[in-house]
Amino acid sequence: MRTADGVELFVRDWPAVRRRGSALIVHGLGEHSGRYGHVAAALNEVGVAVRGYDQRGFGQSGGPRATIPYPNALVDDAKLMFGQFAAEARAAGDPNPPFLIGHSMGGAIAARAVTGRWIGPRGLVLSSPALKAGLNGLALLGVRLGSLFAPNLIRPHGLPLDKISHDPQVLADAKADPLNHDQATPRLIAFIIDAGEKSRRDAGKLDVPTLLLVAGDDRLVDARGSREFAEAAHAGRVTLHWYDGLYHEVFNEREADRTRVLGDLKAWVAKMLES
Repeated sequence: MRTADGVELFVRDWPAVRRRGSALIVHGLGEHSGRYGHVAAALNEVGVAVRGYDQRGFGQSGGPRATIPYPNALVDDAKLMFGQFAAEARAAGDPNPPFLIGHSMGGAIAARAVTGRWIGPRGLVLSSPALKAGLNGLALLGVRLGSLFAPNLIRPHGLPLDKISHDPQVLADAKADPLNHDQATPRLIAFIIDAGEKSRRDAGKLDVPTLLLVAGDDRLVDARGSREFAEAAHAGRVTLHWYDGLYHEVFNEREADRTRVLGDLKAWVAKMLES
């Protein structure tokens, strides 16, 4: 898929045998869509065709690593991908728009796209979304200054990647994955912070059913942002699953927690398909 500014985005599809709906996955910082095959398989079981894409600067997509040309570029890319997938769904006989699923940074992108009314999905799923920065005032000031004077300076983001999961195999696989990286730029980090803040501010505009799957012991983002988002939304709009003791990547946690989270996702999506 080629963006308006000529960047090629790498796309993965997981088709469903008996299609009842579709879902677009937006991955998190430093990773890629290939890490969501098991999530797609769970959704395939309830008849949902799944598409994922590597965001610009990540995975197998083009563009300088972790670099965005302007603040809202990743939201615009999500709009492009969602619109194309929705058109394909209609052509396949599915009149409903896809579900939108975002993890971490992808959760901030998805939440902002929906609360900003740029994307209207059938339902929104946010997995440990980056809706609140876990940074102190000095660090936030550094990000703001960096985004003004050195927006594309590529540096390691410094997040504790040994705290994404309690499963040692997940940690080993993530570290060995050549498509993962730990790079970030001030403009990218500033965008994530702003997207989270604006999503919380505009949560009252949320007009689609939303599922929040939140790690209670998240060491990468401030999970309180998810609670604030849910509380600011209209009553009954958000279903919140808070997993005490789980680390950031709830879809990749140790068993039996992983199966429990994927089960909650499948049950909610299946319910939406019936409504």
